[in-house]
This record gives sequence, structure tokens and C-alpha cells, in this order.
Amino acid sequence: MRILSGIQPSGQLHIGNYFGMMKPMIANMDQSELYAFIVDLHALTSVQDRATLAQGTLEAAADFIALGLDPEKCLFWVQSDLPEVTELAWVLSSLTPMGLLERCHSYKDKVAKGIAPSHGLFAYPVLMAADILLFQAERVPVGKDQKQHLEVARDIAIKFNNTFGETFTVPEPVIDANVATVPGVDGQKMSKSYGNTIPIFSDAKTLKKRVMAIVTDATPVEDPKDPDKCHLYSIYKLFAPAERLQEVHDLYVNGGAMYGKIKLELVDLLWEYFREAREKKQQLLAEPEQLRAILKQGAEKARTKAILTLDLVRERVGLKY
Repeated sequence: MRILSGIQPSGQLHIGNYFGMMKPMIANMDQSELYAFIVDLHALTSVQDRATLAQGTLEAAADFIALGLDPEKCLFWVQSDLPEVTELAWVLSSLTPMGLLERCHSYKDKVAKGIAPSHGLFAYPVLMAADILLFQAERVPVGKDQKQHLEVARDIAIKFNNTFGETFTVPEPVIDANVATVPGVDGQKMSKSYGNTIPIFSDAKTLKKRVMAIVTDATPVEDPKDPDKCHLYSIYKLFAPAERLQEVHDLYVNGGAMYGKIKLELVDLLWEYFREAREKKQQLLAEPEQLRAILKQGAEKARTKAILTLDLVRERVGLKY
């Protein structure tokens, strides 16, 4: 089974990234053919500072490895190190209907949030499709918010196959129903674009500040509450031990749930959950050349796979003469 997904180096890694994509990918590392990459070309839609993007790429690499990814057990690379992906993106763009992209919610949502509209932001799903189809990925772990983009990739693959002959594997999304969309501190989907994240590798003071900012309602402590409608509970249940989670659930249902106390518990749970990863990340960033060497080696391996698909595409569409 070929599983593929990537992450943008456009800001600090947050728990939505981890549960939506990174954790399920790493869990499949030993059972599947895993493709993991850092999508720096996608990040250009929101990051136009050279130093920020370059450092963010190294940090994203350190994040992946610190959280358990083993570069020896998968293909791990940086998107821009593969020129094949941009060539394929252009070929796919020539075939992608405008209406398909105009229906994408993510573009509309980001523009509505004040992000400047650009061709890169609009055509984001096509580049994402190229990333996926280039490696004939069968499964793609995504958050609920990215499901539509995966559907676009499927539509493009089917249209290409129907037009030029069987070429691409049609990918399937992998979405964990329990963490399909991790809420941010404001209750919306957790996203770097919205500035509502809980970073994994922040310092203790910042972590506490972010957790304490999680929006809750004004229901009195003694009144019953619906845990399934509480953003705080949705995050808390990702980290709490089963026995304690049941206790807190009962406090919601029967009355007695104190939001402030639960938030302080969550701070401690988060800090301990990522303790080993936090220490390993610092060790990795202390040796950036080693990180660069890992990514270079990964890109070389990935290109040997990518070229096979691109050569087939060139032949199918008539670019080989």
C-alpha cells in the first residue's frame, strides 16, 4: 500500500497537523510504502520571506523525525527538490476544468479570511494532485478540510485516464473520524492561516497562553454541559487517559466541569505528551547539515520514482517525439 502526504513549512507545527496527518502516516511506516514530504512550493502562497521559508523547511524536517518518522523506512524529501512535480502540475493544469477549482471551499475561505488571492492559491489543488499522482499514491491521510482537494485529485486522475489512457492510480482519502478536524482555540478548524493553533513545540509559557485562550461558553460550573459541543473537550480527549476522560465526561454531563481546571490539566498533558519529541527536535536542529543530507538523499530516491510516472505522462500526452 502506497501512502503519501505532506506538510507546509509555513509556521509552527500544531496539534491539528499532528493528528490529522503526521500521526497516521508514522503509524503506517512499517506496514506500507510511505511517502512523506515538505511542501515548500505550496507554502509560497503564504510565505514570501526567504529566511522564514528556508528555516521553516528545516524545522518541518526536524518535526517529522522528532515525532517518529524514520527516513530509512520511507521516502522523505522537500517538494521543490523534485522538478518533476512542477512539470506534471502544468500538464494537469492544461486538463483541469476551471469550474472544478472554482468550487473549492478552501480558496474561498482563505480569501474571506483576508489572505490575498493569487493564482498559486487558486491552483493549489492542481499542485497537490501532482504531488499525489506523481507517486501513484493509493491512500492519502488528510484532515476533513482537505478532503475536497483530494476529491479534485481523484477527478483530475480520472479525467486524464479517460483522455489519454490508464496512467494514474486514483487515490483514496484516509480520515480518522475522531480527529477529522481538530478545532482551534477559537472553535474554527485549527489552521496556521487562521492564527488559532496550539503549537507542539512552543515554550511552556506560550503553550499555557494558547490553551487558556480556548473559547468556552458561559454555562455555570454546576450546570450540565454537552461535551460534544465543547471545543475544549474535543482537544482534551485527544490527550487524556481513558479513565480521566470518563471522569471529565461525567462532570460535563452531570454538572461540575470547571473549564479553567480542565485547561490547566490539558497544558500538563500536552507538555508531557511531546516531551521526548521536543528534546529530539532540539538535537536535530543543532546539526542542520545532517538534516540537509537526509533530505537530499530522500529527494534522490524520490526522483527515481517520480521520473517513471512523468516519462509515462510525457509519452501519453505527446511530449515524447
